[in-house]
Amino acid sequence: MDYWTAVGEVYNVTLSFSFFLLAFLMFYIGRRGYKSGNRPGGVSTIICGIFFLIFGYYNTIVRFFVYPYNGFMIWWIGMILLANGVFFKIIRRETKKIKMESDNPGIYSRKKSRIRRYIEKMTLENPYRATISYKMELIRKSFHLLGLFLVLAYFGFFVIYPLTLIISDSVIQFINDIKPAYEFLWGDLALFPFVKGELLSVDYLTMMALIGALMLAIISDLIRIIWSPEYSLFNFLSNSILRNKEKNAIGPHIYLITGMIFTYMLYMVGLIHILAFFTGVLVACLSDAAAALIGRKYGKHKVIVRSKDTKSLEGFLAGMIVAYIIGIIIIGPIYAIIGVVIFFITDYYPIYTADNVLNPILIPIGIQLFILLLGLPVGWFP
Repeated sequence: MDYWTAVGEVYNVTLSFSFFLLAFLMFYIGRRGYKSGNRPGGVSTIICGIFFLIFGYYNTIVRFFVYPYNGFMIWWIGMILLANGVFFKIIRRETKKIKMESDNPGIYSRKKSRIRRYIEKMTLENPYRATISYKMELIRKSFHLLGLFLVLAYFGFFVIYPLTLIISDSVIQFINDIKPAYEFLWGDLALFPFVKGELLSVDYLTMMALIGALMLAIISDLIRIIWSPEYSLFNFLSNSILRNKEKNAIGPHIYLITGMIFTYMLYMVGLIHILAFFTGVLVACLSDAAAALIGRKYGKHKVIVRSKDTKSLEGFLAGMIVAYIIGIIIIGPIYAIIGVVIFFITDYYPIYTADNVLNPILIPIGIQLFILLLGLPVGWFP
């Protein structure tokens, strides 16, 4: 084994260890949430922990990335940790200053920075709410646009090339421009796994985007849960108000990304059709958002689902209509019905498990099973 092969192995082991560590933390947090009375959050967090174990095992045996992309991911995780560490230190220093001023009114500062207003918002009142405003619901659901971004990243749009291919070609051009520095850090440039225009890079970079987004979100969320909400960089940037279901549990955006990674992993090993994957992703993102927003705004006929949450008939119909439209566009009318049925089941029947983790997994798997059973063409183009 030469030096750079060994470096690649170290990066790969580090990434696998990161998933196993996240799995341990998910089990710990989920158990704590379940015992504290947050059963939906606790169960969903533990389920994510199971998937992280699978991710760690998969990366150990098969690998998510080829070298040097596994190294790029480890550096990305390092930058996220550094940014969150700096923010943590800033909040801690500002918190001490606030306490000092409260103990000594004579040194009170009239001018309040955004960070100070944020700390007061998170500490002087309970940041966890049973219900949140429609405006905050709209802000939270805007993160579901990740699904559309993923489509653009993989397929592009009409004259726009896939974003992942544009990024891949840009990276190749950049490392050629800085060849001496690249070879010092990553080894012989001739060993770089992709060339310009290579479509295989799209698969790897799409997975890289998913895992990179997961790490960006989950590190900040772990800080929120283990320490306190005011230390979360993600909360600060999104000005987020949290739901009771997120107390001692990770957030719904992490459930969603975890489900996407698992299903995309199934695609990469040849078990899921790529169009089934993207149908599940878009239904999980857009149909769920439509159901929540239409239900909140126009819902008149209330429905009590099995988890005892109150939803509305209007919300259900909006979500199912959007799901069917997505299905027709991507996989055709027959398989679209399967997606709608699964969306309804995951929205109505689960008692403890979040639909954000179920939809991006069960919808593609369900569609794939019917692809195998029916043998009908998938999509509009053979």
